[in-house]
Amino acid sequence: MSATRKPASRTFSDEEKAAMRERAREQRAEARTKDDAAAGEAEALARIAEMPQSDRILAERIHALVQANAPSLSAKTWYGMPAYARDGKVVCFFQPAGKFKTRYATLGFNDAAHLDDGAMWPTSFALTELTPADERRIGTLLKKAAG
Repeated sequence: MSATRKPASRTFSDEEKAAMRERAREQRAEARTKDDAAAGEAEALARIAEMPQSDRILAERIHALVQANAPSLSAKTWYGMPAYARDGKVVCFFQPAGKFKTRYATLGFNDAAHLDDGAMWPTSFALTELTPADERRIGTLLKKAAG
């Protein structure tokens, strides 16, 4: 092993290792329940229900915003987080602050969202609360992302 390389056991945090195990479990479940949108939504809602109150409030609002503004997206979990997909590809996701012990939650968009705006655009947003103006902005992004 070179002097600049970390030992494999310290490469990923405990939270990152747990997220990878969660993703492997999700992929096995997806293979068993292919095309079962109800199962994906139930799992996402169960994960939201398990969150600490501050994260849960935000996640519930994001879920409602997705349903209202991008009903074509299917709820599922992705690395143990609520996510919303089109044709099996995650378009956006909610990362609770508690997931990786950060000071804010994150609403993220993957490349399947096609939110391109010139040569540079944001792909994630820090969330500590949601105002009506924030919800309108997120709604607009979701409509564009769902395309």
